[in-house]
Amino acid sequence: MITYVSPDDMQAAANRARSEGRRIAVVPTMGALHRGHLALVREARSQGDVVITTIFVNPTQFGPAEDFDRYPRSLQHDSKLAEEAGTDILFAPAAEAIYPPQYQTYVTVRDVSARLEGALRPDHFRGVVTVVAKLVNLTKPHAAVFGQKDVQQVAVIRRMLRDLNFDIRLIVVPTVREPDGLALSSRNVYLSSSQRKEAPVLFASLRRAESMIRSGVRSRQAIHDAVQETIAGGSSAVIDYVSIADAETFDELEEFRSGASVVVSLAARFGSTRLIDNICITV
Repeated sequence: MITYVSPDDMQAAANRARSEGRRIAVVPTMGALHRGHLALVREARSQGDVVITTIFVNPTQFGPAEDFDRYPRSLQHDSKLAEEAGTDILFAPAAEAIYPPQYQTYVTVRDVSARLEGALRPDHFRGVVTVVAKLVNLTKPHAAVFGQKDVQQVAVIRRMLRDLNFDIRLIVVPTVREPDGLALSSRNVYLSSSQRKEAPVLFASLRRAESMIRSGVRSRQAIHDAVQETIAGGSSAVIDYVSIADAETFDELEEFRSGASVVVSLAARFGSTRLIDNICITV
């Protein structure tokens, strides 16, 4: 595995691979790699001749009161895991290399990015979309691989790639979970032992919503209340939101049309640790 920290070096390597007719698959990450990330790398390995994993804790997607400074960073360990999973090139630039002095250009996706995570975290998706646009410009991929856990992020990136005519295939890998259902996340390390025991209630609440929808329940309020009731009854978590929405637009659904793709998503806080999860259902 080769590691690059310079954007110019990364772009040159990607251009060489392209000129040789090699298919590139990229996995953008913020590091602190876990089994969920490694599943993305393995999927990329099946899709490309050259697998590029990027590790960049992107400052522009964190708000002033969020955990940018304490976000877990473990580049040496991450490098080992990335290589073992099948990475050919690791791109790990410094923040000043991606956002040099006097940097002024940002990419914004309207509507879908204004809801849920976007409503609670102003400028979050502007930072996400901007850095993804820069990373795909630098790595020149034929395919980009993301995880289903960040379902709204996937929808925002899909819209950006489509609207800006990026010739890139977006591949979404199902959420990887612990045996008790907790979605893998780099932030899980922040959970105390008691919070960790409670956290699987999030997925349990989503499974309850799925069961209700599949059994014919069509009342958005009933599903919403059942999710909240499950979380409140099984944990001390503070709920930021529960959403039952269209899987592409993230418009909240009051009606469930036959064949519609519905995403039930949520965000909740266990102390200072904020976790998100979701489940996608075809009605």
